Amino acid sequence: MQQSNPPDHHMSAADSLAAVSTLPELWRWRVGLSPDKAAYRHFDPQRGAWASFSWREIDAVVDRWRRALAAEGFGRGERIAILMPNGIAHLAMDQATLSRGLVPVPMHAVDNADSIAYILADSGARLLLVDSDERWAEIAAVGEALPDIRRIVCADVRTARAPGGDPRVIDLQAWLGAHADAEPPHDDPAIDPHDLAAIVYTSGTTGRPKGVMLSHDNVVSNLKAIHQRLAASPDDVFLSFLPLSHTFERTAGYSYPIAIGACVAYARSVKQLSDDLLEVRPTILISVPRIYERIYSLVMHHRAIAGPLERALLDLTLAIGGRRFDAQHGRATTLPAFDRVAWPLLKRLVADKVLARFGGRLHVAVSGGAPIAEPVVRLFLALGLEVLQGYGMTETSPVVSVNTLDDNDPRTVGRALPGIEVRIGTNDELMVRGANVMLGYWRKPEETARVKEPDGWLHTGDQARIDHGRITITGRIKDILVTSTGEKIAPADLETAILTDPLFEQAIVIGENRPFLAAIVVLNAKGWAEQQARLAAHGQRGTDAEAASLLRHIARAVKAYPSYATPKAVHWTLEPWTVQEGLITPTLKNKRPAIERAFAKEIEAIYAKRREAQTPAAVRG
Repeated sequence: MQQSNPPDHHMSAADSLAAVSTLPELWRWRVGLSPDKAAYRHFDPQRGAWASFSWREIDAVVDRWRRALAAEGFGRGERIAILMPNGIAHLAMDQATLSRGLVPVPMHAVDNADSIAYILADSGARLLLVDSDERWAEIAAVGEALPDIRRIVCADVRTARAPGGDPRVIDLQAWLGAHADAEPPHDDPAIDPHDLAAIVYTSGTTGRPKGVMLSHDNVVSNLKAIHQRLAASPDDVFLSFLPLSHTFERTAGYSYPIAIGACVAYARSVKQLSDDLLEVRPTILISVPRIYERIYSLVMHHRAIAGPLERALLDLTLAIGGRRFDAQHGRATTLPAFDRVAWPLLKRLVADKVLARFGGRLHVAVSGGAPIAEPVVRLFLALGLEVLQGYGMTETSPVVSVNTLDDNDPRTVGRALPGIEVRIGTNDELMVRGANVMLGYWRKPEETARVKEPDGWLHTGDQARIDHGRITITGRIKDILVTSTGEKIAPADLETAILTDPLFEQAIVIGENRPFLAAIVVLNAKGWAEQQARLAAHGQRGTDAEAASLLRHIARAVKAYPSYATPKAVHWTLEPWTVQEGLITPTLKNKRPAIERAFAKEIEAIYAKRREAQTPAAVRG
């Protein structure tokens, strides 16, 4: 395969990361600096094994995509939509798009068709890369007019092309193959740092998603700041499973490894994540809290059914490990002699076995995207895994702050990254300013003006406090529930606490303008069956007995909160809320209005029953 010649503005390998100002420059600099080092791994289903690419080899793959994209003749700044799972194809289209001065619009591969159609129309995408023609058919069936799309490239064509079918549709291999022998494009435009590097659509928990415009300078400045705070090594291995449509993964799990020359392995799927962790054995993990919550739930469930000795060993390990962590970070006195002697044995017998679920080599785990409950993060810290909680949002490219290995306070989201200013505004709102703050919302100047001040300060919508430089997020301004009795509650905090109980898979707390709070929960099927068996063994049967049991679990989980913040009623189900149903976002956040609409009858039944009789209110799922 003929490889393209580097453009005239190619950076030499001697140039440092500090001199990089755009993402295409970053890519060329990395390929030139370590061409033969391992860059990416993915699972090849045809071979049934993991395959690797060096930086030189992956650059040749990207070059093939550049040729095909150049042949389409798109003008600078036009949008290229990518609806693919994480993997080589997604990466190749993204890098080819950036090199051509075009703008990637990454979308979550499992988002519902209505949301995808809206994003395609709103962004005015000219080309769509999609995993299959069947998926495209689902999107087309929404009925959204998509006149801007000129080409639809399908990675997998599973149905025969009927006469009179959409002429824009083409098989990926045919699209690439048609231009494989063409001269490499020599007209890659010079990219300005303030040019668009992506339009990333927000999750849209309360309405239609907005397109966040991120420039090359936004992203590059953020990854440089991350590197100053968390200097990873070229020998590190990342396992990528958060969607590349998520800015957290795009910057921290995609662009940052390019900057440091680390290897990224693409997980096969979330369902196979446990196997992939054991096979890839990553050293750094970028994740949202849900992954840590699931393993925490497994550990707590195992503890509940373990024998007295095994349970005592786990409890002792967590107690000593917690004291070790506090001592290491200056929040405790000298470690007792017994703790120092016992820890090596407990580490080998207990801690290492639990952490082996991550592959056994993990030394840093970063959690972002949503708050993580303190009991969850404390468990991993006590076991010896440094979980670093951070804070950010799509509009800040995204990282604003993060804890560090030598300065980790799990009660906070750490200190602001270098070059980023933070302050507390009206109503305790966290304000952020820096080169990482977005250009604005795509085609929504009024929305942009509402959240971004003329002097660059961004309204985050999150309430916070700053103590000696550490940021603690205390709530979400818009997500405060006000009951009919005047009490104000942050439901997200309660939901996070409820999910520390392994019985609950998903949860939402409701109660706006109601006399009390109620919870809607998705139960763990196995855990619920065991709970029902225990109730039956004690002669407790029926909906009311089950409701009372669930409310006891919830009360224990939220015991740190005031009594008025304890849900007094519950509706439960075993059917998980999914992205396809529009009940959660692609990043697993609750879509509160959508869930309340879906369970409107059950919610009304809960409050009606409570009005009729002052007994635990419940509706069987």
